[in-house]
Amino acid sequence: MPRYKLTVEYDGTGFVGWQRQDNGPSVQGLLEAAVQGFTGEATTVVGAGRTDAGVHAFAQVAHVDLAREHAARTVRDALNDHIRRAAPGPRHVAVLGAEVAAPDFHARFWATGRRYRYRIVNRAAPLGLDRDRAWHVFAPLDEAAMHAAAQRLVGRHDFTTFRSVHCQSATPIKTLNSLDVERQGDEVWITAAARSFLHNQVRAFSGTLVQVGEGRWSPDDVAAALAAKDRARCGPTAPPSGLYLAGVIYDRGQALQQPLAGQE
Repeated sequence: MPRYKLTVEYDGTGFVGWQRQDNGPSVQGLLEAAVQGFTGEATTVVGAGRTDAGVHAFAQVAHVDLAREHAARTVRDALNDHIRRAAPGPRHVAVLGAEVAAPDFHARFWATGRRYRYRIVNRAAPLGLDRDRAWHVFAPLDEAAMHAAAQRLVGRHDFTTFRSVHCQSATPIKTLNSLDVERQGDEVWITAAARSFLHNQVRAFSGTLVQVGEGRWSPDDVAAALAAKDRARCGPTAPPSGLYLAGVIYDRGQALQQPLAGQE
């Protein structure tokens, strides 16, 4: 039974998230329906990470087992064809690539790192093309101050302050490898890298750092909030529309990712 590794991009608008649920359409459910339409098989598509309702992906990685081997290009094209027919309207999912994987490859458990990007459009004019794909912040942001504050969060910490009350992780202690803030024209990007993240962690970081960018908080305030280990000390949680799973890292430090807008 061959195993295929899939790289998938999606607009999370209109989905209840990656994970299959009973209360609405999911990315996982749509992919599983596409596999069944292609092969007639009821399968489970396993993702490298779960994204919440309204969260997007430049490069989610998943794996799926099929009963017989197909050319990788055939798998990619067939799944995209069934997705297109099954999901008319505003929900968009595309399989960017498929490849035969090792029999024991696991999209989630083999991942050694994940990278998320949060997009903020920082301008007076409202969003047109980027509605539901970025957070519109009207007030001018000081991205240098945001970046300086972000460095207070890098490293191994108890991130209880930046953890959703619904988080199911066994521990709030995580190692944040990097957290960078940069401006690209009207956009401010917050990019986080770690082996794994707590529920809502990047969105909590982003909302807190916007407080810094607007001059409401200082870097010391961010450090104090982290040290408090108290969810009530966190800044506002940024909306899901600006968050993207940007890459998944496996062995040898190779990131499976789609080049981001304005990058490379």
